[in-house]
Amino acid sequence: MKKYTIIRATFALSIIAITLQACKKDEAAEGIDLQLFNMAQETNGFTWYKNSDAWLAKSSGSGHNYSSLRTRYNTTAATQLDGDGKILTNASFPDGSLIVKELSNGTSVERYAILYKMDGHEFADANGWVWGYINADGTVATTAEDKGSGCTGCHSQQGTIDYMLMNAYFP
Repeated sequence: MKKYTIIRATFALSIIAITLQACKKDEAAEGIDLQLFNMAQETNGFTWYKNSDAWLAKSSGSGHNYSSLRTRYNTTAATQLDGDGKILTNASFPDGSLIVKELSNGTSVERYAILYKMDGHEFADANGWVWGYINADGTVATTAEDKGSGCTGCHSQQGTIDYMLMNAYFP
């Protein structure tokens, strides 16, 4: 009888531990993730893709789990946009470029997908991009320390321009 009680108690504790781990909330951004989040919060001086802040319906090629998005470029990144606000065909974004994709399932931002070009940065990928995936509440969905490992597969597909897919899916 005692043996079964111990087994049941151990099983119950295991279930509780698994449940707590599964329900664990994303952690607050710090370090590079906090820096990216703070940069994404700034909206002054940005240019919207196609010069419009309208929400766009998720494209068929998107790996993001949100129904809509909009993308903006800081003044450095905007040098690689044409007069219509589209990415130049042979664009190569210079260091200091910040591209912020706002993701939503409604009308307010729920998550930021952030690309910051800083060649030589400790968390930059081989092409010089630092990748951030931060929730609107400042918690980290995927840390920039992963160097975009979960992003580059999609962002390397045919039709990209320096990892950008906006022209391909929103011509």
